[in-house]
This record gives sequence, structure tokens and C-alpha cells, in this order.
Amino acid sequence: MGSWISTWPAGPGDADLPALLCLPPAGAGCQQFRAWTPALAGVAQVYGVQLPGRENRWREPMPDTFGEAVEAIAAELRPIVSAGRRLVVFGHSFGGLLGYEVARRVTPDALVVSACRAPGHWTGAGRGIVDDDEELDKLFDTAGLDPAFLDEDTRALMVEMLRKDARLSLSYTHVPGRPLPVAVHTWGADGDETVTAQELAGWAAVTTAGFHVHRVQGGHHAVLRRPEPLLEHLTALLRESADRPPRPDRPARTA
Repeated sequence: MGSWISTWPAGPGDADLPALLCLPPAGAGCQQFRAWTPALAGVAQVYGVQLPGRENRWREPMPDTFGEAVEAIAAELRPIVSAGRRLVVFGHSFGGLLGYEVARRVTPDALVVSACRAPGHWTGAGRGIVDDDEELDKLFDTAGLDPAFLDEDTRALMVEMLRKDARLSLSYTHVPGRPLPVAVHTWGADGDETVTAQELAGWAAVTTAGFHVHRVQGGHHAVLRRPEPLLEHLTALLRESADRPPRPDRPARTA
């Protein structure tokens, strides 16, 4: 089995910097976050979560349940942030939900999510993508990829991966527990037809340490298409995190 977490070191001192864990949306791989490494050089080491069935894990089977994926990611993350290393978690869309559940197990300094409905709004959220080809195509076509430049077989494979991630999301049931003791920052787009402002606002219920909302123009993937404002925000959070004392080694939190 391949690694669930990838990284692209920019220099020998990266291990002394805070870690930024990035989780991509459904149907996507983590290589897109490699392009963030230059923008965050000297600020953080960028890590990307890679689910099976894509990019370098193309031939590996998907996990049976959402919880299995979360536990595998958390297990690889713990050694990365051992010895007090600071951590910020970012996830987009489905990746935001994964990031939240990982953050319940390996407490970061901040959780940042974009285009992601709050955990309490996720029950059954992927069913339309699984059962309705029009809904699936609608989400796929907003991903910044022009279908005209994709051959039929490639597009079919990408759509099927999106459908598999949607099926995985259907195995998720939010079990309320202790709120996160860290701030939660949400990013939403005014033209997003899949996540409402109310669904974003629900994130306020999962934290006791501050809730912040950021808005941009565009559709569901607007934040990833034009990441400069997000990267500026992440840079500020990571620098603030670096100024804090080393994190104490903490036991795993129970969700």
C-alpha cells in the first residue's frame, strides 16, 4: 500500500517549519498542492493527502468506509507532527470533511475549510452525485477542467473517481462530540450552487476557539482556481502558529 500523505520538500530546514496538511476535493489527487510549495517556502512544509485510486495510488482499492480513510491519514500524520511540531489543516469540499475528522484525532493549531458544508449537514450529501449523472456532471464541470480538452476515456475515469469518493462520503455519519479547541476558518464562494451560506455557517458549532468566514466570487472551486487570497491567509495562520511554543505531545482525542 502507498502512503496516504505526500510532501515536496523545498529545503533542508523544512522539518523545522510548521506543517500544512492539504486535503483535495472528491475525485482529485493531491499533486495540485505541490504548486503551493514555492509560495509557502520558509513558512511551512506542504503535505498533501492522497486517497487510493488516483495519481501515484491509481491501482490501489478505495477504503471500505470514510472512517477507515480518516484513521489511516491520522496514523501517518502523528509522526509528522511529533516533537511539538505545529500544524494547520486545510481541506476543500470533501477534503474539508476529511480534514475535520482528522483534526478531531490529531489536534492542529487551526482548521481551514473551503466549499465544504458543516459536518452536521453531510448526511446523504453525496447521494445526488452517485445516483444522478446530471448532478455529477455539474460538479465535475465546475472543477476548472474544460471537458473539450479531455478524451472520452480520460473523462470517464475522472467522473468515476468522483463518483467513488461520493460513495465513500455516504458512509459518513456525524457523531457530535467535544468541539475542537482550535479556530475554524471557512471559505465560501458567492456563486457556489452546491454549498449554501447556511451550510457553511454550521461550522460555528464545531469549535470553542473562534469561527471566521471568508467570501470570494466564483463557483464551487473558486478558492482553488484563484488561491492567492487563501495562501495569504494560510501564511498568516502558519506564521502565527510558528510563534507559539512547541506543541506538547497530546494523546489522540476521542471524537
